Amino acid sequence: MQVFHNESKIIITCNKRLSGYLQQEVEALGYTPTRVFPTGVELKGTVTDTIALNLNLRCASQVLYLIKSFKAADPKELYDELVTVEWEKLIDFSGYFSVTSNVNNEHILTPLFANVKVKDAIVDRIKEVKGVRPNSGSEANKTLVHLYWQDDEADIFMDTSGETLAKHSYRKIPGKAPMLEALATSTIMATNWDRKSTFINPMCGSGTLAIEAALLATDKHPGLFRMNYGFMHIMGYDENVFFVERRKLKDKAKKETGFKIIATDISEDAIDIAQKNAKTAGVEHLIDFAVCDFEDTDVPEDAGVVMFNPEYGERLGVHSKLEITYKRMGDFLKKKCLGYRGYVFTGNPDLAKKIGLRPSRRIEFYNGKLDCRLFEYELYDGSKRDPSERPQPK
Repeated sequence: MQVFHNESKIIITCNKRLSGYLQQEVEALGYTPTRVFPTGVELKGTVTDTIALNLNLRCASQVLYLIKSFKAADPKELYDELVTVEWEKLIDFSGYFSVTSNVNNEHILTPLFANVKVKDAIVDRIKEVKGVRPNSGSEANKTLVHLYWQDDEADIFMDTSGETLAKHSYRKIPGKAPMLEALATSTIMATNWDRKSTFINPMCGSGTLAIEAALLATDKHPGLFRMNYGFMHIMGYDENVFFVERRKLKDKAKKETGFKIIATDISEDAIDIAQKNAKTAGVEHLIDFAVCDFEDTDVPEDAGVVMFNPEYGERLGVHSKLEITYKRMGDFLKKKCLGYRGYVFTGNPDLAKKIGLRPSRRIEFYNGKLDCRLFEYELYDGSKRDPSERPQPK
């Protein structure tokens, strides 16, 4: 099976409400999506194409390459179809593979049972052809197979990512209630920040937003932080293709920016964690970190973006105290950030009302299962002016 050269359907998954930003990334790489849906993007390509996709994408979770589509009413039919696939040409009999699934079938009470049927078919096929039984388990760091089975429609994929792409591999210390890296990138993309003007992140926590902003500004991609993917464990893999693609990423990444990225937090521990994460990402020299109350954050006389990701009051903090915090955030934006665009990401619409500003946009996201909004505030310097008259980035 020449999967590194033969075109098939590729499904790139993402968290719900991120597919529009994922589509932008895919198109920027020169691919034309054939379908965009709430949790992903579909296109045509080879496993070789998935190498570039895995290394470049910031908003994605998994990159799946279709091996076979078929009808299967029950587990027996599933097994009978899968045992005909030439798994011995995809999975090294001396290697290790694991199975994941997304299943909605009346005969399946738990996805684990479907996973076992897939494993049985793969093992039986390879054992019959090669006379050797491959190892399998739950770890996602070697060859990974994914089953998508809805009613009697089934697709079997090679998961070319392995571990999720939504984590960008630089954040060794997560900190308190961290934002997933793919979500952080998507929220920054939603602001339409030009990546050339000041970016300010008060209440920065573990620094994810500031770090992702620095990575976007320097065109530095997550593939530079990771050396293991699912495609590396598919038979026929040529490591030279990977290293050529990785060299392209290194060559285009910029080392400096001509503007400020500012991250502050009242917690010394939070700033310490953020600085360590930024160092791992190689962007610590691009971010001005400071320990202070957010109201004391330095705001240069310039245009740019100010972005908050405060506590929501769901699991953290006391609601009455957060009401005061949200009001103070609004005062800070009104008094110190004129000429900027302000953003507050929150899962608590009642607290958002305490900001005391009328949002110009409410952009929908999920943080895990929590329904969230990114509120945008145009912070005009004086009376409302035409966009061409607003302060421009230097």
